[in-house]
Amino acid sequence: MGLSWTEVRFFYDRGTGLLRRGLASLRTRGIRASWERVVRQFHTVPMEQRPSLYLPQSEPFAPFDVPHSDQPVASIVIPVYNQFAHTLACLRAIAAHPPSAGIEIIVSDDGSSDETESALAQVDGVRYYRRAQNGGFIAACNDGAAQARGEFLVFLNNDTIPQPGWLDALLATFDDEPGVGLVGAQLVYPDGRLQEAGGIVFSDGSAHNYGRFESPNDPRYGYVRDADYCSGAALAIRRPLFERVGGFDRRYAPAYFEDTDLGFAVRAAGERVVYQPQSRVVHMEGVTAGVDVSKGVKAYQVRNRHVFAEKWQQMLEQQPSPQTTPHLAASARAQRRVLIVDSATPLPDRDSASLRLVNLMRLLRQERAHVAFYPADGNHAGSATQRLQQLGVETWYAPFAATPAQWMARHDASFDTIVVCRHYVLREWLPLVRRFAPQANLVFDTVDLHYLRERRGAELANDAALKRASERTKALELEMIARSDATLVVSDVERTLLAKDAPGAHVDIVSNLHHVHGRGLPFDERHDLVFVGGFRHPPNVDAVQWFVWEVFPLIRARLPDVQFHCIGSDAPPEIAALAAQPGVIVHGHVPDIDPYMDGARIAIAPLRYGAGVKGKVNLSMAHGQPVVATATAVEGMHLRDGEDVLVGETPQSFADAVVRLYTDESLWERLSHNGIVNVERHFSLDAAREVVRRVLLERR
Repeated sequence: MGLSWTEVRFFYDRGTGLLRRGLASLRTRGIRASWERVVRQFHTVPMEQRPSLYLPQSEPFAPFDVPHSDQPVASIVIPVYNQFAHTLACLRAIAAHPPSAGIEIIVSDDGSSDETESALAQVDGVRYYRRAQNGGFIAACNDGAAQARGEFLVFLNNDTIPQPGWLDALLATFDDEPGVGLVGAQLVYPDGRLQEAGGIVFSDGSAHNYGRFESPNDPRYGYVRDADYCSGAALAIRRPLFERVGGFDRRYAPAYFEDTDLGFAVRAAGERVVYQPQSRVVHMEGVTAGVDVSKGVKAYQVRNRHVFAEKWQQMLEQQPSPQTTPHLAASARAQRRVLIVDSATPLPDRDSASLRLVNLMRLLRQERAHVAFYPADGNHAGSATQRLQQLGVETWYAPFAATPAQWMARHDASFDTIVVCRHYVLREWLPLVRRFAPQANLVFDTVDLHYLRERRGAELANDAALKRASERTKALELEMIARSDATLVVSDVERTLLAKDAPGAHVDIVSNLHHVHGRGLPFDERHDLVFVGGFRHPPNVDAVQWFVWEVFPLIRARLPDVQFHCIGSDAPPEIAALAAQPGVIVHGHVPDIDPYMDGARIAIAPLRYGAGVKGKVNLSMAHGQPVVATATAVEGMHLRDGEDVLVGETPQSFADAVVRLYTDESLWERLSHNGIVNVERHFSLDAAREVVRRVLLERR
């Protein structure tokens, strides 16, 4: 059977359209960038890299309800013009998975002639508004917005299928990210390929759908990112801001470039435009206007580009050139580009080193750096990876990360600074960094000096084999320090040691980083003792065993009702077995430890060896929870015995300190207050800001 005339015309239009766009791309973007666009156009995304999507079943219309509130937080404006089947699928998707926020749905009808009006009259909860005459997408959106009552306006095309959780993710971004005025969703095709991950605008006024035809799960498109604009198919904006900038500019009527213009207007007003990948929306694209830019409404896309370029000429001068690769253009406004490599994705609810690293990334983001993170194990760590992505960190993982050598070869010139954590990770990565990124400032983050910790453990155990192992670690660690451009340690004790062991090395302190949480419950509402620490760390195993066997019985003899809560992941059998002792509760990993920080009266840190600064001490003090510790546990922390902390070295002196603090409210109040002050002064993000700017962000 031969092709029909309609099919011949379709392929002719597609071919000539591709040729026209290709020639235009060659003129404006050059050969390399144009070829990359061609490759993306025909790129095949494996099915396993495509997300599973919710697509409602196509069924005959029957009356149903949609969520609605008399006091909506968000007003969802859906502009429509015929195409009722798509409108129905969109509304059914919202009804099937209602958001937690109170909403109203406003359908702004631009003069439909199909069953739209009669059918929507049978959908309870929809606010239906019909325009007197057809005026196009912009008019329908602006008129619909004028009917809204919510704090936020949410524009949603009728040819979309919003996925579960889409709206809650959009709205949460306004709370989680400072200075946000507009948030856009991740748009995907019904086949699971990516349609847009926030828009990029080049200096010639051309717009680019970042990530088009790629996998939505690709790390490049999976993190919260500042965008030049976000598609009007699914975006949220504060209603007063939308009104202040004049809504969608009518000079682009009937449609196209109005959303790009809105993004620039929001940025010109001093607010941020942010792409939120956790808000996923299926978009059919081109249902109403088609895809051929040479005819019909779609032709306004070409015309309006020139209107846009003329209006925003000055801002466009600050945009990347059309020859810039999209991946670099997506972070063009970043002051510096920083890569961080660690052995695995940090788990801040499990160990203090992870919390420090996450807060370091948060600090870098505050300083307007683009931050990428590569876990040496290559694993996607579930919620921990998503937490970094929501922090705005480009977080890599298999299968997209490939091997470290392949990944570095592709990103060779991207980074100004590369931070590698832990000596054994740097030993593997150092040759790759020097070969593929010679321009980068290489910073070795020791996390803590491993050889110091190992040596102290060997001395405590009086083990010659452990002592020899610590010397091997020392040689390797000092070699990494010598071959790096700068080294970070967590305390002045370690910096002083390196002044002797590695003279001439550039060593700076970035200690533990914490947010002050506040005082928690008052003294008389707090009870019991708590220890927090992961048990993959040998000093923690030794500390808890020493405390339970030698210290806690002395405490229980004087405070018989007090209980000891032991919190920490990966507890070995010898720790789990301690739960058999009177008053000892071994919790293991606790996802939310705030109730224990805010409710236990005293935290203990009975470490007998170790190195670095102890996050468990900082964590408790940040909650206003006083600490009893050994001298090793508070080393290098600027703490005064009796004023900020109580220190005990022997079982008896440690027990005496706990009982004294547990029963003396005035002492407890003093230590609680001074502990918070200590965290603010020495262990907050602000305390580390100057060093981070100088070591990681200054141009060299």
